[in-house]
Amino acid sequence: MLNDKKVTPYLFDQKNGLALQIPQLENVGQLRQVATPQNGREYWMAFSNGGRYVQPGNHVTVVIGSFRAEELVVEESAPRQPH
Repeated sequence: MLNDKKVTPYLFDQKNGLALQIPQLENVGQLRQVATPQNGREYWMAFSNGGRYVQPGNHVTVVIGSFRAEELVVEESAPRQPH
């Protein structure tokens, strides 16, 4: 269910009550992975936070269909290192 492109994921910020969605880009589609999950692999999705309302330290809940991950703490993103 987590990678089902028919299910809309939401990120709810507990501090300000916002519900963020994944943006849909014209040439790319949704900014999330929808491949069949495999054990031992990591998957990602990017939520739109244009106003920067969700900040490091905020508590959020991710909801994807009936899946809920509550009390997650937003971390500051680290610069990506070249492989």
